[in-house]
Amino acid sequence: MLIELKNVTHIYNQKQGIKALDNINLKIDEHDFIGIVGHTGSGKTTLVQMFNSLIKPTSGEIFVDGIKTTKKNVDLNRVRQIVGLVFQYPEHQLFEETVYKDVAFGPNNLKLKKDEIDKRVKVALDLAGLDFEEFKDRSPFNLSGGQQRRVAIAGVLAMRPRVLILDEPSAGLDPQGREKLKALLKRLHKNYNITIILISHRMEEITQLSNRVIVMDHGKIVLNGSPKEVFSYKEKLESLSLELPEITEILFRLRERGCDIRTDIFTVEEAVEEITKLMGSQKDAN
Repeated sequence: MLIELKNVTHIYNQKQGIKALDNINLKIDEHDFIGIVGHTGSGKTTLVQMFNSLIKPTSGEIFVDGIKTTKKNVDLNRVRQIVGLVFQYPEHQLFEETVYKDVAFGPNNLKLKKDEIDKRVKVALDLAGLDFEEFKDRSPFNLSGGQQRRVAIAGVLAMRPRVLILDEPSAGLDPQGREKLKALLKRLHKNYNITIILISHRMEEITQLSNRVIVMDHGKIVLNGSPKEVFSYKEKLESLSLELPEITEILFRLRERGCDIRTDIFTVEEAVEEITKLMGSQKDAN
């Protein structure tokens, strides 16, 4: 078990008793890729900030790789080396004069030797899809939005986290930038065994990347399962003002019109195959 929350509640307005999180019980395993969805104010960001102790719960227990982070005098540096958090619009956090210095900022704070810092910066930039020699001396402020975001992610990767949390990482990116980001996350998860936790309002991203989806509402986890399981609850999701992936929505509409067709499909390729199969069966029936 990599991360575990036991009866975690967080009240952010003590006078009014408003709960950002309400009795959360959750287990996250090594190499999970978890997508978290929910309307604004549902508790998504508060939840992930619990994972690396940016926020302490009002009550309950949290364990990260066996470390009880809710106890007093916990080593927060150790926790935050295990769990890296990339905020929404992380490029706003860039501040150094070169890409190298920005990515090296975290390792420098660990008081590592220069050779180790150089190695970490090179590996992190490579993981983020940026050539070390091409980018190391460039100003991060002269890069494209997508490149800036990857530099910011590289800065977190340079800390060698086992868990990478991203809060709306594709916000503001153009389609090409979103595709490059998805490819990066797939590579980090598959090739480097990094556990990834992704908050996104783009349901296509969630279904195409995640092996598990958590749906939040008013500080509670209301659905928790595979994408196929979670997105089968069409009416429940609609009641929470959450949309289905576009492809899945089309398939549900075809089923509502009497077509015998699967709805647990999230990619264009699978949908084309299923619709082609349906058309073939109808042709045979005629």
